[in-house]
Amino acid sequence: MQKILIIISITIFFYTELFAKNNYFLMLKNDKVNVRYGPDINSPIKYIYKKKFLPVKVIDKKENFRRIIDIKNNSGWIHRSQLRKGKSFILLEDQFLFSKPTKYSKPILKITKGRLLLIKKCKIKWCKVKTEKYIGWLQANNVWGSAN
Repeated sequence: MQKILIIISITIFFYTELFAKNNYFLMLKNDKVNVRYGPDINSPIKYIYKKKFLPVKVIDKKENFRRIIDIKNNSGWIHRSQLRKGKSFILLEDQFLFSKPTKYSKPILKITKGRLLLIKKCKIKWCKVKTEKYIGWLQANNVWGSAN
């Protein structure tokens, strides 16, 4: 009985690791991106994104389409030409933007929950980000998107 439980545990572990590696973040390439019900150009449009650089998680793929999920759990299919590699994330809590990657440096401004930030580079738990006319450092925890 113990051997069976161990085998099941190992199988579940490897399956979840494999599944996790198939999920990754991309961002929207354009200001207007159609999300479709199915992985086909003739499939009806489900909704339209109007936010360039918005991070989305890819959860499946079929030929030239990627099934995505967004921060609000909306899902659908997007043609791969409308997606790009790059790093951006959305804050899930208010944070301060600092001049250097430490809490002891000069705070630049408070960034509110829900703000889209473009990542310039990351160091350990800190990322240098850009939002509108500000560039600075913040802790890359409690975010939706890829900081790695």
